[in-house]
Amino acid sequence: MVKAVVGANWGDEGKGKITDMLAKEADIIVRFQGGANAGHTIVNDYGKFALHTLPSGVFYGHTTSVIGNGVALNIPVLMKEIQSIVERGVPKPKILVSDRAQMVMPYHILFDQYEEERLGGKSFGSTKSGIAPFYSDKYAKIGFQVSELFDEELLKEKVVRIAETKNVLLEHLYHKPLINPNELLETLHEYRDTIAPYVCDVSSYLDQAIKEGKTILLEGQLGTLKDPDHGIYPMVTSSSTLAAYGAIGAGIPPYEIKQIVTVCKAYSSAVGAGAFVSEIFGDEADELRRRGGDGGEFGATTGRPRRMGWFDCVASKYGCRLQGTTDVAFTVLDVLGYLDEIPVCVGYEIDGEVTTDFPTTAKLEKAKPVLKNLPGWKCDIRGIRKYEDLPENCRKYVEFIEEQIGYPITMVSNGPGRDDIIYRTK
Repeated sequence: MVKAVVGANWGDEGKGKITDMLAKEADIIVRFQGGANAGHTIVNDYGKFALHTLPSGVFYGHTTSVIGNGVALNIPVLMKEIQSIVERGVPKPKILVSDRAQMVMPYHILFDQYEEERLGGKSFGSTKSGIAPFYSDKYAKIGFQVSELFDEELLKEKVVRIAETKNVLLEHLYHKPLINPNELLETLHEYRDTIAPYVCDVSSYLDQAIKEGKTILLEGQLGTLKDPDHGIYPMVTSSSTLAAYGAIGAGIPPYEIKQIVTVCKAYSSAVGAGAFVSEIFGDEADELRRRGGDGGEFGATTGRPRRMGWFDCVASKYGCRLQGTTDVAFTVLDVLGYLDEIPVCVGYEIDGEVTTDFPTTAKLEKAKPVLKNLPGWKCDIRGIRKYEDLPENCRKYVEFIEEQIGYPITMVSNGPGRDDIIYRTK
C-alpha cells in the first residue's frame, strides 16, 4: 500500500514527525520532490535532527530510504547528512538513489545567490540552495542526470556545452568568475564515485515492492501553497508539492496512492516571502514563535525566524482539497495552551466582499482576515493519549476546524516526540 504525507499550507506543518511516526509500520520511504532547501525536524530516541534530503523514516533499521527521480539531488549534502546521523549513533541507513534523479550542481547554488543579490529588495526569499536554477535547467533539458555520470564521452561533451551557456550569464549579467569545464568534469567524477553504491532503477524497485504488498510512504516537502501551479505564485518553490506528483516523482502509477495524510498546524507559520493573510506581528507573534514548534519556530534549514499567524481555514481547506486528503494530521496543538482566546481565520475580505474560497495571488494580496475567537483551554495537554481526555475547549477547537476545512482530523499531535499523538476515528 502506498501512502503520501504532504503539507496543506506553506510548509513547516510537522510532516517530518508524522512521517517518522508512520514509518514504524512502513517498509520504504520515498522523497519525491524538492531538494535540501527545506528541512524536517525529527525528535526520537536518538535525539533531535533536522533532515534536508534524507527521508524522515531513516531512523528505523527495517526501512529503505529512497531518493526519487523528482528530487533535486545535492550529492555532497546527502553524504554529509548520512555521516551526521551515523556519527550520532543512528545505524547506517539503507539508501537508494534513482538513476533518473538530477543533480544540483555547484553553479546552481551560485546562480541562486547571484540572482537574489541582483533582485535586491524584490527577491523571492530563496534559501539559496540552488533549487530554482536546478529546476530551470531540468526543464530546459540541460541538467545532469545521475545515470549520465557513468557515460564518460557524454560528460566530456556536455560540460563544455553547459559551461559555454552559463558563462555568457556569468560574464554579462552577473559579472562573476566563469566556469572551467575541466574543473566541472572533475567534480562530476567525484559525484560519480560517491553516489555509485546507491544508484538504482527506483521505479522498477518500487513496482516490485508494490507487487509484494510492501508499505511505501511518499514524503513531500513544503505544502500546497508553495506549489508552482496551485500556490501563491511566484512566491513558490520550483517543484510540485502535491501528493499527485508523488506518483511522478517516485515513478509509480497514480492509482497506487491509497491514503493521503495532509498535515496542518494548529496555527500558521511560514518561511520566505509571499501573501500570508492570517499573519500576526509584534509581541503577539514573538510569543507564539518562542513557544511554537519544538524549541521555537525557526527554519530547519535556514534558522530564519518563521512568520507567524493564526490557523487559516480558507487556506487549509484549499490545501487539503488540492492534496486529495483522506486524513488530516493536526500538529502542535499543545502550543496553544497559554491563550485565553484563540483567533481563527474563517474567511477573507477582498474589496468589501467575504469569501471562503482561496483566491489567486493578486486578490490574495488584498485579502484581510475574517477572524472568529474560540475559547482557550489554559493548560498543558502533553502526555494525553486519548482524545476524550483532552479539555472540552481543546476538543471544540479541533472539531470547529474540522468542520471548517471539511476533511477528517484523524491524528492530533500534542508534543514533539514520536509517542505524542492521539488517534481519532473518522
